Amino acid sequence: MLIQKEIDLQDKHSFHCPVKTEYWVEYDSIEELQQILREANDFGLPIMPIGGGCNLLFCRDYEGILLHSCIKDWSLLEEDEKSVLLQVGAGLNWDEWVALSIEKGWCGLQNLSGIPGEVGASPVQNIGAYGVEAKDCIESVMVLDRETLACETKLAQDCAFGYRMSRFKQDWKDRHIVCYVNYRLSKDASFCLDYGQLKEEVQKLGEPSLKNVRQAVLTIRNSKLPDPDKLGNAGSFFKNPCIDMAHYQSILNDYPDIPAWPQNDGSVKISAAWMIDRCGWKGYREGDAGVCETQALVLVNHGQASGEDILHLYEKIADSVEEKFRVKLQPEVVVLK
Repeated sequence: MLIQKEIDLQDKHSFHCPVKTEYWVEYDSIEELQQILREANDFGLPIMPIGGGCNLLFCRDYEGILLHSCIKDWSLLEEDEKSVLLQVGAGLNWDEWVALSIEKGWCGLQNLSGIPGEVGASPVQNIGAYGVEAKDCIESVMVLDRETLACETKLAQDCAFGYRMSRFKQDWKDRHIVCYVNYRLSKDASFCLDYGQLKEEVQKLGEPSLKNVRQAVLTIRNSKLPDPDKLGNAGSFFKNPCIDMAHYQSILNDYPDIPAWPQNDGSVKISAAWMIDRCGWKGYREGDAGVCETQALVLVNHGQASGEDILHLYEKIADSVEEKFRVKLQPEVVVLK
């Protein structure tokens, strides 16, 4: 267990904004987490779990306790001819876990290669990329109830997984802390390549395989997304919005080239990046807050931008898209005002 007071957070979140937290606490086991929560109740301070800090925008110092999991172990729970069930600690680096699964020949996570952060964020955010979401492989989530300090297992079907959404971001937000995530991965290779330029990039490497799909995803991501260690960012800042068919048709009449993906519920998901680009924001810079030159979804900190600077830029972009397309953009990043 590690407890630190008045800690600078610039190296603990990917925007690298100059903010501090009153307490930074790390734990290596569920037992340590239970002990921390028992003692933390005496302080009367707000408590927030934090992983790699890759989906957070701090607009001010955090006046409370940030809890960081260092539970990094994994184990094989079940295995049969077709699949494996694995339990993975919330503190394990996400891409290390993806790389490990591919090395073992387990199929399911390859399209999610290169996503920054830690395993514990995968069910909270229902992380996704290139046509695959974490929910496609999550069977259950082991959590600690903050009030009772008891461990519970939440089945995937009870988590209300949606596009970058789950109950962990809604009614379970202040109740449960993710400790382990259980993934069901296949031993049979099947590939989802029909998203963006993924199929083309895989073909450059040869036949589809777990390693080739991973390498293709990494190549595409590296060509579009800046390294947070070199240029502060949290990946995609904006969600791709879903609109009704009538609204989509009205936009399509004026902009026939807008990228879109029909959804099972009859709505249409449209490209936020395309709309932001059409509004002229790609590569824009206002002080040290800016928009990535290669991917309009990504807001960046060129050095000394504050969280408020980045939030202000987000609001200006969202207002311009709403004015032009009548679509209200929502942040994928959690904004702490």
